[in-house]
Amino acid sequence: MRHATLVPLLVGALLGGCSRPSGAAQDPSTPVAKVDGRAITEGELAAEAKAALVAADARHAEDVWNARSRALSALVDRRLLEARAAKEGITVDALLQREVSGKVPEPDEATLQGVYDQTKATGRPLPPFAEVKGEIAAFVKGQSVEGARQAYLGKLRAEAKVETFLPPLLLPKVEVKADGPSLGDAAAPVTIVAFSDYQCEFCARAEPTLKQVAVAYPGKVRIVFQPYPLNIHPLAPKASEAALCAGEQGKFWEMHDQLFANQKALAPDALKIHARAVGLDGAKFDACLDSGRTAPAVESSRKLGDGLGVSSTPTFYVNGRPLTGALPFERFKELIDWELAHPAR
Repeated sequence: MRHATLVPLLVGALLGGCSRPSGAAQDPSTPVAKVDGRAITEGELAAEAKAALVAADARHAEDVWNARSRALSALVDRRLLEARAAKEGITVDALLQREVSGKVPEPDEATLQGVYDQTKATGRPLPPFAEVKGEIAAFVKGQSVEGARQAYLGKLRAEAKVETFLPPLLLPKVEVKADGPSLGDAAAPVTIVAFSDYQCEFCARAEPTLKQVAVAYPGKVRIVFQPYPLNIHPLAPKASEAALCAGEQGKFWEMHDQLFANQKALAPDALKIHARAVGLDGAKFDACLDSGRTAPAVESSRKLGDGLGVSSTPTFYVNGRPLTGALPFERFKELIDWELAHPAR
């Protein structure tokens, strides 16, 4: 029996992330609604919706750029495969069978059971394991084949001369008055402001990339963390408070890493255990956390994000230019390099 909804559930659990306004300009005095005879004008509506519209325009521009970038990558990959297949005197399909799919083993029982258990742990209803085992096997094998395909294409890219001239996505800059904990030189020419949530799995996935950025650009990039706990994550606000409490003892980043490494253990009692694990004075930390004295700072950070139109996490601002999602290092690199090469823009 085939369960048509299972693969989307698996993709969402294992791989997934946490319309553009149109029309002619309106006279700002034009009424768009009335309340007890008192008009709400187009100008008032525009001011109220400004942040959300800026964010929507940015998402649209990013969607267009991503579509062009993916299409360009597909064209480059096709050209590389055709060239190698011609050199070997075989078809592209035969080349991929020999170098990719033919080298990927079938997933074992333990792997399949682990994927099933991981998906079920998200709370999604699933049929019994025996009924969907074959579909899970196909899904896991497909992911492994795609990973092997990308690795092989990476090898071909490294061996060939590949030049791309697609300019980086340059969304309009916005002013971001970030005051959260920071990592790096305060005078660095590039500042990355990260709005993040300790319960967000995609925020956790982005952390290694941010660390890679910090290592790759010493003295050139400063990273500022702004807690932005989403309403769907009930434990995130207190976790954010805990990180700021740790900051009072000079160990914000140690606690920050501890929380992301233990996303399934963020209840208040667990936060106190994490504090001791990173070497904090337990009594001082407990007093801070129980008092809620860092809660206003968390709420202030959330309001900052709201004002910028942040609607999902992680959201980053690279010198004021937005990037959304757990993006690869290359996306940060191209934007950082642009900012370093064009400091006046």
